[in-house]
Amino acid sequence: MRWHRVAERRWHRAGSALLRVIVVWAVSTLTMLALAGLLPDFRLQSHDGDSVTRTALTAAWGAGAFGLLTALVWPLVVRALLLVPALVLGLLVFFLNGSLLLLALRLIPDGRGDADPETAVVVAAVMSAVASAASTALAVRDDDAYRRRLSRLATRRRRRSGQPDDDASCPGVIFLQLDGVGHEVLLRAAKDGVMPTVAEWLSDTHRLTPWRTDWSSQTGASQLAILHGSNHDVPAFRWYEKDSGRLMVSNRPASAVELQRRAIERTGDGGLLTYDGASRGNLFSGGADQVALVLSVSTRRGRANRSRAGYFAYFSDPANAVRTAVSFIAEVGREIRQSVRARLRGDEPRVSRGGLYPFIRAFATVVSRDVVVAAVIGDMLAGRTAVYADLVAYDEVAHHSGPHSRDAARVLESLDRSLALLAKAAEHAPRAYRIVLLSDHGQSPGETFEGAYGLSLKDFVRAGCGLPVSRRAERSKCGAEARDAAGDALRGALHRREAAGDPAPEAGPGSDPVVLASGNLALISFPDVPGRLSREQIEARHPALLGTLANHPGIGFLLVRSEEHGSVVLAAGGVEVPIAELADDGPLAGFGAGAADAIRRTDSFPHVADIMVNSMYDPETGRVHAFEEQIGSHGGLGGEQSQPFLLSPVELSPPRADGGDLIGAEQVHHVLRRWLRECTGPQIPVGAAEQGTPVRSSDSVDMT
Repeated sequence: MRWHRVAERRWHRAGSALLRVIVVWAVSTLTMLALAGLLPDFRLQSHDGDSVTRTALTAAWGAGAFGLLTALVWPLVVRALLLVPALVLGLLVFFLNGSLLLLALRLIPDGRGDADPETAVVVAAVMSAVASAASTALAVRDDDAYRRRLSRLATRRRRRSGQPDDDASCPGVIFLQLDGVGHEVLLRAAKDGVMPTVAEWLSDTHRLTPWRTDWSSQTGASQLAILHGSNHDVPAFRWYEKDSGRLMVSNRPASAVELQRRAIERTGDGGLLTYDGASRGNLFSGGADQVALVLSVSTRRGRANRSRAGYFAYFSDPANAVRTAVSFIAEVGREIRQSVRARLRGDEPRVSRGGLYPFIRAFATVVSRDVVVAAVIGDMLAGRTAVYADLVAYDEVAHHSGPHSRDAARVLESLDRSLALLAKAAEHAPRAYRIVLLSDHGQSPGETFEGAYGLSLKDFVRAGCGLPVSRRAERSKCGAEARDAAGDALRGALHRREAAGDPAPEAGPGSDPVVLASGNLALISFPDVPGRLSREQIEARHPALLGTLANHPGIGFLLVRSEEHGSVVLAAGGVEVPIAELADDGPLAGFGAGAADAIRRTDSFPHVADIMVNSMYDPETGRVHAFEEQIGSHGGLGGEQSQPFLLSPVELSPPRADGGDLIGAEQVHHVLRRWLRECTGPQIPVGAAEQGTPVRSSDSVDMT
């Protein structure tokens, strides 16, 4: 009797699957017939005409051939194109899908199917979308089939990993990083109805905790520490290392590989995700075995590199590919329209949004989002223990439109819809999930340094050194003042040396400074001199430089090393404070609690620049001046950029048991690791800091 019931269920499942295939085929056939009637360059009849029945059979043949080719050929084509850049792959979607339709029409007997290439692209796109919608609707109605699929996925995953079946009784954890969304921005978006999903979580199931970034308030430093437990010797987004002559840039693959290697070497630990983890859309892997769109493994070749697997998993479904490609084109058009409106309205501040930027924005807000969200849903359906995913859309748009702009608010709306989708998918996963929302930094608004003062910081530094600058910089008021000050200081130095009988100072070849911008933080290095130059050495070479920088209204303070007092902070009006005596007032007034400690920590890094420059900050308006083309920026101290958030389920313990402030991304790493242990038990190893390894005093955190 039991065997009879099992056989009956199997026949029922087979019948249901066959019925779904027939329904989707019928819907595709009707769609093809409708398109043949609407599009003049698409036909399903012979030139002499056919009966309605014959035309319907031709459409059914064509729809079936297109469906089979899509199911069999498309995944192979996408896998063959995995080495193609994602941006190019998105643009090839229409061409590939149209080519499959033309091939399907060639398979219709008696040559009754024909279409122009342009028309084939349209027909293929519509048919893929309709077939996907029909298939999804049927699957949603069949709850039993959906649950069986989830169960099979979970069972396969457990068998591959060797985990016991009772793992599903332990909740998994999804860490979703909303790149660049500050604490205040999230609160405002929830209050104003821009993010209703977040608002619901705030009112019911989650607690919101702000935390403070390090001086380097950017993704490279924050995410490295969050995933790997250390961001030691990461002074900025980009910096110059004199000992190796290497320029490090956090979002370059070679630099990401090296930064991850250094962090693992320092902590002795593989990362947050080493136990059954997945890393999606991140700069670093976190030790995860399952990776997709992860920069630090993107340069690997062969089977060891699965970072592009996320693209294959997503684009192997032609309906996904078409939907994302259509959204991509729509987003490019939206950006162009919004940019034109901003110019016509005369919005200020404003930066250039032409060139490739519309396509870069569309990739961040559409392609990356869709692939990462789909990958996370797949991770939940597979029952993985820990997932960390980065959604970069808001950060990219806020840089160019402003963190409080309508453009950025539209992106927050779309991100909230993605959160709702992920929460819904979690309800159907084979195990319970705790969803933790967090950010790596915020963004502070403000006009660029160049926009406000007519010259870039690089030109200003060169003028202060008495070096040639562009004509535009020469004509600017600040450039002229810096050049004149440099000339007067150099003449005074020469006069003093001549009077004392000392030789004149010579900068020598290769003495041009390296000036690198990281939001409103800048690093100035003199590559021809090994080691970190002292204040006295800098003033001997360029007598006016430090004073000119410190007294500029667009600059808040400098950090340099002094032979007499150790490292010092310099500010306008001749202010000079040794960092041992530095407090969150004086030259740092308004930059926020913990600013002095953050500066002292960075000063201890081996690759801190000869001169560290932080822009001005206006506490009343929240404005800073980015040293690159960004009207929403982060990277230094000042305002919302230093105030990200943690939004965690109330079932998890508070981030700090004592209710104190959460300071630095390394502390966040230990909190997330503790939460993983609370959910999954002792499988998650104890971190180095929790074993008693010394950490900086400002990072002490209660792990109970």
